[in-house]
Amino acid sequence: MAFKVINPGLLSLIEDFGRYGYQHIGVTTGGPMDEHAFLWANRLLGNDYDAPQIEITVGQLQLDVQQATIIAITGADLGARINDCAIMPWHSYAVQPGDRIAFNTPVTGLRAYLAVQGGFDIAKQLGSASAVSREKIGGLHQDGKKLAAGDILHYPSFTLGPETVCTSVPEQFIPDYQAPLTLGVILGYQCDSFSKAQISKFFNSDYQITGDIDRMGYRLSGTPVHSSLDGIISEGISYGAIQVPKDGQPIVLLRDRQTIGGYPKIGCVSSLDAARLSQRGPGSSVCFALKDIHQAEAERMIYNNFFNIGRKAA
Repeated sequence: MAFKVINPGLLSLIEDFGRYGYQHIGVTTGGPMDEHAFLWANRLLGNDYDAPQIEITVGQLQLDVQQATIIAITGADLGARINDCAIMPWHSYAVQPGDRIAFNTPVTGLRAYLAVQGGFDIAKQLGSASAVSREKIGGLHQDGKKLAAGDILHYPSFTLGPETVCTSVPEQFIPDYQAPLTLGVILGYQCDSFSKAQISKFFNSDYQITGDIDRMGYRLSGTPVHSSLDGIISEGISYGAIQVPKDGQPIVLLRDRQTIGGYPKIGCVSSLDAARLSQRGPGSSVCFALKDIHQAEAERMIYNNFFNIGRKAA
């Protein structure tokens, strides 16, 4: 009742929905970089919304199937195959013992998610199985490490039968990772340290994603914006916060961000848009648009209700 890892690829991590309630002791949330793709993978299989999955960055992961089950693959198109048959993301598939699931390199997007019927059987630390490498917490061996060749990923027994139905995500919910990307920004209280001219430049400029990106954050390059503050006393950092260091180049902080920081923050990217950013690689262009906090809250509530976030599947 397991997958065996033959090739772990560049970066394959165990992630559930994240580790919440511990930032006050310096433990970040972790969790899926693209929560939209993650949530749809679990939804396709009828799993709890936070059932552990594999987050596959860039690709090259290869797994041998040792027990029949159903998988779901969402997110980036990483050229996935079952044996010699090409498969597409945003679908579920039945697999049998002896099958090999393999990913190539990105066609579109950067990160794919592989879920299994019932979720992977992973021990939790501080309420979550999510791997955070910097903090050496979570993951298959509770040490924050990425998957390695020879790892065994256990999952519940599942019997495939003639009534087994494979499903797919409705087309209207599948993102286009090559479309122009505009990120909604909620201004923060430190925006007062940016002049109106600097804020206008920020919202009227295109930025490029640099090669300096990881699960902690995305460093951007473009028209610099400057705060009147040289720095601030270190304070808590939210998901999606946009730090502006002295060089004026924005940094969008993501799932594995540090819990405190001392750069001025012009605002915060909405959580749903931060997930969209995580599918773009170096050289991609992004821009920002002002977003009303009440609109962002309403969209988040609708989204949470759709995916039963905070509630377990029946």
